[in-house]
Amino acid sequence: MWRAGRAALACEVCQSLVKHSSGVQRNVPLQKLHLVSRSIYRSHHPALKLQRPQLRTSFQQFSSLTNLSLHKLKLSPTKYGYQPRRNFWPARLAARLLKLRYIILGSAVGGGYTAKKTFDEWKDMIPDLSDYKWIVPDFIWEIDEYIDLEKIRKALPSSEDLANFAPDLDKIAESLSLLKDFFTAGTPGETAFRATDHGSESDKHYRKVSDKEKIDQLQEELLHTQLKYQRILERLEKENKELRKLVLQKDDKGIHHRKLKKSLIDMYSEVLDVLSDYDASYNTQDHLPRVVVVGDQSAGKTSVLEMIAQARIFPRGSGEMMTRSPVKVTLSEGPHHVALFKDSSREFDLTKEEDLAALRHEIELRMRKNVKEGCTVSPETISLNVKGPGLQRMVLVDLPGVINTVTSGMAPDTKETIFSISKAYMQNPNAIILCIQDGSVDAERSIVTDLVSQMDPHGRRTIFVLTKVDLAEKNVASPSRIQQIIEGKLFPMKALGYFAVVTGKGNSSESIEAIREYEEEFFQNSKLLKTSMLKAHQVTTRNLSLAVSDCFWKMVRESVEQQADSFKATRFNLETEWKNNYPRLRELDRNELFEKAKNEILDEVISLSQVTPKHWEEILQQSLWERVSTHVIENIYLPAAQTMNSGTFNTTVDIKLKQWTDKQLPNKAVEVAWETLQDEFSRFMTEPKGKEHDDIFDKLKEAVKEESIKRHKWNDFAEDSLRVIQHNALEDRSISDKQQWDAAIYFMEEALQGRLKDTENAIENMIGPDWKKRWIYWKNRTQEQCVHNETKNELEKMLKVNDEHPAYLASDEITTVRKNLESRGVEVDPSLIKDTWHQVYRRHFLKTALNHCNLCRRGFYYYQRHFIDSELECNDVVLFWRIQRMLAITANTLRQQLTNTEVRRLEKNVKEVLEDFAEDGEKKVKLLTGKRVQLAEDLKKVREIQEKLDAFIEALHQEK
Repeated sequence: MWRAGRAALACEVCQSLVKHSSGVQRNVPLQKLHLVSRSIYRSHHPALKLQRPQLRTSFQQFSSLTNLSLHKLKLSPTKYGYQPRRNFWPARLAARLLKLRYIILGSAVGGGYTAKKTFDEWKDMIPDLSDYKWIVPDFIWEIDEYIDLEKIRKALPSSEDLANFAPDLDKIAESLSLLKDFFTAGTPGETAFRATDHGSESDKHYRKVSDKEKIDQLQEELLHTQLKYQRILERLEKENKELRKLVLQKDDKGIHHRKLKKSLIDMYSEVLDVLSDYDASYNTQDHLPRVVVVGDQSAGKTSVLEMIAQARIFPRGSGEMMTRSPVKVTLSEGPHHVALFKDSSREFDLTKEEDLAALRHEIELRMRKNVKEGCTVSPETISLNVKGPGLQRMVLVDLPGVINTVTSGMAPDTKETIFSISKAYMQNPNAIILCIQDGSVDAERSIVTDLVSQMDPHGRRTIFVLTKVDLAEKNVASPSRIQQIIEGKLFPMKALGYFAVVTGKGNSSESIEAIREYEEEFFQNSKLLKTSMLKAHQVTTRNLSLAVSDCFWKMVRESVEQQADSFKATRFNLETEWKNNYPRLRELDRNELFEKAKNEILDEVISLSQVTPKHWEEILQQSLWERVSTHVIENIYLPAAQTMNSGTFNTTVDIKLKQWTDKQLPNKAVEVAWETLQDEFSRFMTEPKGKEHDDIFDKLKEAVKEESIKRHKWNDFAEDSLRVIQHNALEDRSISDKQQWDAAIYFMEEALQGRLKDTENAIENMIGPDWKKRWIYWKNRTQEQCVHNETKNELEKMLKVNDEHPAYLASDEITTVRKNLESRGVEVDPSLIKDTWHQVYRRHFLKTALNHCNLCRRGFYYYQRHFIDSELECNDVVLFWRIQRMLAITANTLRQQLTNTEVRRLEKNVKEVLEDFAEDGEKKVKLLTGKRVQLAEDLKKVREIQEKLDAFIEALHQEK
């Protein structure tokens, strides 16, 4: 019985040693917790908190077993001739061998239990990867069909080879020897008991230690334990991140035969993009969740967002407002760390500094482009997608920083505009508000907290983030003030969770990895954690990212189906309204209507090339003569016709034609051609097309026509070549046949009759209505018209006396006319007499020229003989033939240039204008207006939103 008791005591001691050598044990290990459970909901679940480690016994803390020297077993030497007592050493040896059996058995059982418990703990630390089975290639599940596992088993090392990995048996033997000495009377084991007794005395002394020191020691051990498990989890997550990256890279290379579906967060981001463009004119609002990042200017909200995105993607400035418009950042997981804009296919590699600089520059350019003239910020959103391994899936919106004072260089309404933009995003009942507060400044200077408390007074969707905690801990005199800020006691706002982060040392060139290392190092040594002012789950941007992502997806699942139902009702209302108002028309939105109008406009431009050459030349010749006829008659024909002989007439005509051709005629011809092209283009664009005509395109066509004409410029070399052609045409005086002679006379008569008609109208306006109109229409002359009439009658008498009077009045003739009028009681001045004479003589000259034209109808015979032996001279007919021929040649030349060059250039300009209009959304909204357009636009957007929402909800259910 005594030996059995000794053996049982040995077992208990062995088990106690094994138990205390396994470390501090807890009821709920930290690694068993879900990754997000260390985040926002940690404080609300006490059962998930780490239990306080048990106090170690005095034996554990002060045992001297570890300091004992191991002695080898040897028999005590006996002296010959002396035997103090009888020694049954064979029986004692057998008893000790029996004890050794129990010791070995107890060690084996205790060691096996400890190994199993350690294995279970490590197995629980590994995250649940059942949700990621879709990542594993299909051929992994069928690997046993392609690989012979039996051969692999046979190829494994034998038991002899594995024996080399067994524990060191010598060390085990030394431990057993120590245990033997422990139970041997008079051996060093007595020293162990004495050490144990001494430990009991030390334990008594330990109990006298103050409670404060015990608490400090326990808190220190708890902090080190938490940090150890945190590092283990970070290492496992890093390994998981690398494995997922490799799997996703294999998918990109096409190793999988199945096609991966679109990312869930990408589908959700597309829904938000469509909703941002939708005009909620039918009481359907966008209530889908987003993470709205708000904060005071320079509070560090952009830095927090960059830490979550793991890249320096935003422009930075020292105290300057850099965020000038909202930036929607969609974070998703991918094999490569890249960023791309919604409306661009270019990918920016976020691992390369040059791509990062280009991305920041592009974001800055887009912000400045969104800001209108006279403004500082803009409500237009920039959409950016950031993908990378290990990124938390969510959608964040970075808003301009809230300011208290408008500084120089800002628009006067900048403060109010920023408030309105922030409220527009935060008033969404499902928006998660990430409130950023600078911890290095006084809490009383914060503006954003009041704004957040107004939008979310109960704090049900607000997460408070205190930045620059390192500076706060260094500069704040009372550390408890930081605790009050984190707990929300200094602000009137409430929050769902509170976090403290460090966003670097203030150096903009710091890498994200360097900032993260600095943040972890700071919190490891921070007094805020050591004194329990902050909890471990409330620090680092990594925990913040996990918490925000978890809250984001929770709200998405709770609200997305309700949002989809509201859009279904809106779609039904819009479809019913369309059927009642436009039953026979297709539902074409603004872009589709623009494409239809674009095709019609291009067809009409092509129709210009189908205009006949004869039509072009007739229009050009007529338009050109209307433009130059006044100059020809007033400045060339009339001065030359007033000369006394044919030689002087021809000389004057040649000189004036040469001057006209060199300076004005080519330019006038090009202007006429360009105006003719415009007129024809306008005619094709504006003329109705019968029943197929749609007046909804009228404003667009008019704008395209005006812009195309404005951009079109005639070829500069056309005038030079045209000048030579016109000069050669006017040099020719040889009329070849009677038909051309008659055509010239007809052309001359039309020109002179037109001028005569204009002159008679001018005289009528000058002298007033004649006696017929006065009697029939009861009209009277004014006093001035009466004076002009008396002057005209006096001048006509002078012309009757001298039929060949020159074009100008002499001074004595003016005096005679004035005195004759004065004798009849009419007071006139010389200028009035000259003005009246000009019109009277002009009419007289044109009538004489027309009579001469009739005489020249039979003058072709004399023209062929150069008017020899004839009093008839028809040099004016030759002049008009030269003008007519020049007009025909010029029209032909311009027609060729129009059909060969200018029509095609105009078509090219029209295409460019249409392309520019297609990219200008405001222009399309301005030019394509009306209830029909707006209704079709809303109907298409609602359908698109509903389809994307349905697809997203289906994918969300599949993920569950």
